[in-house]
Amino acid sequence: MIKHKHIHKRANDIVFDFVAVTIMALIGVITLYPFINVLAVSFNDASDSLHGGIYLWPRVFTFKNYKEVFSQDLLFQSFKNSILRTVIGTSISVIATMMVAFVLSRRELIGRKFVSIMLAVTLYVSGGMIPEFLLIKDLKLFNTFSVYIIPGILSIYFVFIIRSFIDDIPYALQEAAEIDGANEIIIFFKIILPVCLPAIATIGLFYAVGQWNSWMDTYLYAGSKPSLTTLQFELMKILQRATVATSAQLHNQQTKTAGKTVSPESIRMAITIVATVPIIVVYPFVQKYFVKGLTLGSVKT
Repeated sequence: MIKHKHIHKRANDIVFDFVAVTIMALIGVITLYPFINVLAVSFNDASDSLHGGIYLWPRVFTFKNYKEVFSQDLLFQSFKNSILRTVIGTSISVIATMMVAFVLSRRELIGRKFVSIMLAVTLYVSGGMIPEFLLIKDLKLFNTFSVYIIPGILSIYFVFIIRSFIDDIPYALQEAAEIDGANEIIIFFKIILPVCLPAIATIGLFYAVGQWNSWMDTYLYAGSKPSLTTLQFELMKILQRATVATSAQLHNQQTKTAGKTVSPESIRMAITIVATVPIIVVYPFVQKYFVKGLTLGSVKT
């Protein structure tokens, strides 16, 4: 009887493992397929892609789409600017977020509740694009690298997330440090920062993705200065030029220009890969912190 139960339990475990592995494999395929499909289309000849049927690998392999993207004069300058704004902007934003969150977590802060409420209001109320444009103009940030850093230096939402994380740290640790003679600066760097590494990695990744993907600020505030152009802005212009060129080709009933075959769809896929790969390369380095950081408690105000 006991042997029969053991065999039955083992059979149930095998069935459960099979179902679990099958479900996870399906989720993996569903997650990876769009990216693989984009990669396949980006390496496929544009005129052939118009027929459809490209799924996991290119049917007519070519580098023409990437040659079209990398042939732009300002692409490498824009790539350098995007890296700089991502590294500098993310670093400053993370530091500012941690400092504000730490201050709001201090129980002796006078008006702590009122300040938190006022900051929370900014999550729902915004002046809009025109007041922001006028403010940046008055601050003389036009056509300066600072326009990529200062306006988005702080996210109140991330401040509340970090403050919630700090609030979960036993306050006795800070009190014990104060008894030993530590001031707020020492507590911040010796206790808060090391414990908050998962949260820092999480918000840092979001800040970095936001900086990397941003192009509207370049368009509005720095588009007239080529030395300040960014990768996403240049990729957007490449796509626009490809769309206009294709429209002109269709109007003239032509499909090839200067020996190159491209289309807005093929250029869009190549651009997607060029813009995505750097973030994919960075993600594994913060993954172990990122997973834990996503399990933060509810945001408190």
